[in-house]
Amino acid sequence: MAARAKRAKVEDGSELSPLQSFLQWCDGVGLELSSKVCVSKEGTVAEYGMLAKDDIEDGEVLFTIPRSALLHQGTTKVSTLLEKEQSTLQSSSGWVPLLLALLYEYTSSQSHWKAYLSLWTDFKTLDHPMFWSKEERGSLLKGTGVPEAVDRDLANIQREYTDVVLPFMTRHPDLWNPGTHTLDLYTQLVAFVMAYSFQEPQDEEDDDEDEEKPPNPPVMVPMADMLNHVSNHNANLEFTQDSLKMVCVRPIHKGQEVFNTYGQMANWQLLHMYGFTEPCSSNSNDTADIPVAKLYEAAARGAQSDLDRQLVEEQWGVLCQMTEEEAAFVFGKQGCLTDTELYTALKVLCMSKEELSEFKDNEGWEEDDEDDEKISLALSNEGLSELKASWKQLIYEAAHLTLRSYGDGEDEEKVMDVDRALMEDKAALAGLSCRQWKALQVRYGQKSILHGLMELTKS
Repeated sequence: MAARAKRAKVEDGSELSPLQSFLQWCDGVGLELSSKVCVSKEGTVAEYGMLAKDDIEDGEVLFTIPRSALLHQGTTKVSTLLEKEQSTLQSSSGWVPLLLALLYEYTSSQSHWKAYLSLWTDFKTLDHPMFWSKEERGSLLKGTGVPEAVDRDLANIQREYTDVVLPFMTRHPDLWNPGTHTLDLYTQLVAFVMAYSFQEPQDEEDDDEDEEKPPNPPVMVPMADMLNHVSNHNANLEFTQDSLKMVCVRPIHKGQEVFNTYGQMANWQLLHMYGFTEPCSSNSNDTADIPVAKLYEAAARGAQSDLDRQLVEEQWGVLCQMTEEEAAFVFGKQGCLTDTELYTALKVLCMSKEELSEFKDNEGWEEDDEDDEKISLALSNEGLSELKASWKQLIYEAAHLTLRSYGDGEDEEKVMDVDRALMEDKAALAGLSCRQWKALQVRYGQKSILHGLMELTKS
């Protein structure tokens, strides 16, 4: 059963709370909210969330949002201008038009989305690592890949703001003001888009196999972004021609929280993009990366003579033509997720001099008799222990070198033991700050995967 979101009544004449104002706004824009759910700050895992007021069955619609209520570059009051000047708003992120719309709407007292945007009065609830100090990121997240990703983000944000956004705002001083629409506010809105926006999937029927379409730009979806994420979610957002619907995908009992999914996200991705993590033990999508450079380092360490070292350099040269030096092999809880790439790298780095020479002469393999299914099985947890000894040794050493990068030169057991002891000490866990706890889930989840990989490949 669906009904319009109820208007909040405040009998003593006091002002509506931001949440009450938002629910009134939802009523006014035609958002239909099931009577079986409510939005609350109580009993949820984060600032806001959605709770079941009654048992909900698989397939029930929790709410329906008309497309006119979405906030994006096509619905904002400044949409005509953004469309007219879109050629000047190109950037690597593709987010500039939406961000300009948000800059305008967030600071406009007359914004159609004022009640929605007022839920985030100062963005202090956003706790992405981009808002941590560089020192805090470095100490808490060393080895996880997050500090490097954040540094790239911040450099790109500053470049985008300086080169694209600022010149555009200067041309339109009646709508934007660099004194109000600052780099700091722009950065906060980037984090807001990272954490709360949705991307509509490409229409598969319109796909042209010969032409890869760019992804749809992100949009802000009021109400849908109130739902929190877990990997084992119970609701999912569906896109239709006229509206978006949040649909129950498995039974939800009265009093339980309604969870959406942001996709198959490892904890480092959740922290980087959304500012939170799941407990590493319950995130079935957690991953750890082994940089391809670590595989090369492992091969180089195994070289016993000058001829061996020369062969490794030749193998590495060939591999660099087939993959990027910054690439990484991704391991999940069930094995390697980038199995084809790892299989190729292992094959190249374990070639004899004759095999490498033949490979170069033929400009690659003539025909590989290994199909994708066999490769996937070979590099799963079940298959890793059955690999050739030379392949297992490379994986083991690369995992060992990667694990050591989380510490300050300590051996991998010491690196592992520090966080393991913390995870097992309930009193110590309770004493951690929110950031320390989130960073621990990222570190220990990754270290556990790497440690497990070493166990599977040790001789």
